[in-house]
This record gives sequence, C-alpha cells and structure tokens, in this order.
Amino acid sequence: MDISNLIQTVLIYALPVVFAITVHEAAHGYVARHLGDNTAEVMGRVTLNPMKHIDPIGTILMPLMLYFATSGAFLFGYAKPVPVNFGRLRHPKRDMIWVALAGPASNFVQAILWALVFVGLVAAGIDETFFIKMAQGGVLVNLVMWAFNLFPLPPLDGGRVLAGLLPNGPAQNFLARIEPFGFFIVMGLVLAGIVSTFWLRPLMDVGYAAINLFISPFTALLR
Repeated sequence: MDISNLIQTVLIYALPVVFAITVHEAAHGYVARHLGDNTAEVMGRVTLNPMKHIDPIGTILMPLMLYFATSGAFLFGYAKPVPVNFGRLRHPKRDMIWVALAGPASNFVQAILWALVFVGLVAAGIDETFFIKMAQGGVLVNLVMWAFNLFPLPPLDGGRVLAGLLPNGPAQNFLARIEPFGFFIVMGLVLAGIVSTFWLRPLMDVGYAAINLFISPFTALLR
C-alpha cells in the first residue's frame, strides 16, 4: 500500500465526505423539526457542526479498515443517525417520507454544487489536480450517498420511504420485523454485488445524466 497515495486520497475526499454526511444528517433533523418533531434539535443534531454527526467507528475506523483490506476497491461508512420520533410528526406516515428523503436530497444538491465548482475551476483556468479531483470526488461521494441511501430497505432512508408509501398491514409488519437485521442484509447484498449492479450503478448513471443536463448551460459558456 502506497502511504503517500493514501494520504493524498484522504485529503482529497475529506472535505466532500465531511460536508456530505453533515448536511445529510442535519437535513433529516431540520425537516423533522419543521414537521413537528424537535427531538434532533433538543439533542443538538440540527447543526452543521460535523463533530455532532461523526461516528468514530462508522465514519473513520470502518472506511479506513475497508480501504486497507480491499486496497481501495470497496469503501463504506456511516454517521450517527439523527434521532426522529415519528410519532411526534404532525402526519407521521406521510411526514416520515419527507424526513427520509431530506438526507438523500441534500446529497443530490451537493453533487450539483460540486459539479458547479468543477465548472468554475475550469472557467477560471485552474488546473491544479488536487482541487479538480476534490470537485470530482465531491460529485462522486454525494451521488453514492444519494443512491445508496435510497435503497428500499430499512434502516436506509429508502426503507423509510417505502414504509411510508405502503398501506398498513402485512407489508408494513414485515419491514418492521426485518429492520433490526436490515444493516446486515444490506451489507450482504453489497458484498454479493447485488446493490452495486442492480441499484447503485443504474441510479448513479441517472444522477450523472441529470447533473450534466443541469450544468450544461454553464459548460456551454466555456466553449
């Protein structure tokens, strides 16, 4: 393992990752507060202070261990989940969907902003590799978080969205029963390549296409 390359990679992705997880978690808390539940606010989680959201194991140790174990081929991490009392939302079943979507939506917006940073660097004639790769990394990190968290299985955000959309009954009960094991099920599907092949890559292709369409007026000005 080339330590210098590792350090450079960490420095390039550090800022995009910190922003990605911080804004993602704060967005959940902000929307929950807006819809009637101030649990996250009371616990100081509706904030852009990354120290409030970083989990020492999930955000730092696990990604580093996976990086070394797989030579950078597979990375995964997580932040401290923002506490939400869905029962305190004004319309729990409907509002659960909006709270869940807030995190991935914030990542998609950030991906667009990083793409605009990239366009701005090119427009300014800045070809410093470090900053170019950071902007590209910002798009990649946020699109991965956006797509991965929309996977329709609890405890991921997509699982919350699915629970909010399904009618009360057997399907809802099934999701509730598997939620305690959801993390391990998702990890198994990830390691088997199912999530990457049938969910992550197709959704990210759509995401990249949408971002390219959005920034096309700006890139046209550079020609």
